[in-house]
Amino acid sequence: MGAIERGSLPTDLERARSRFQAWRGRRKIGTRIPRTLRAVAVRLAKMHGVCRTAATLGLDYYSLKKRTESPATPRQSGGPVFVEFTAPAMVAKQCQVELDNGAGATMRVQLVGYDAADIEALSRSFWNAR
Repeated sequence: MGAIERGSLPTDLERARSRFQAWRGRRKIGTRIPRTLRAVAVRLAKMHGVCRTAATLGLDYYSLKKRTESPATPRQSGGPVFVEFTAPAMVAKQCQVELDNGAGATMRVQLVGYDAADIEALSRSFWNAR
């Protein structure tokens, strides 16, 4: 494959290549790529592909690929958003108890939303009421 011709590049890639060449011309050796240029490269890689962007801008393919795959920074919210939560359906405990004290007295009770201590207290009072 031959080199990429200038006329065949999209204008945004061409502008980015010019910006990178200008930065490389004035940078000190060993300095990192500025965040703004790095962000431009990532955006272009997502639009035009990592391979094409890395070759055009003279960047390392694997580093650029890693940056395009990393999750984007979370956006700041524009303000409060209304979210409605529906209440879960409450299923109450239900119980039907029939008590017989042996002397002929019978009591039937249907309890909804009860506590186990309530049933114990009720049955004790019924059996002790002779």
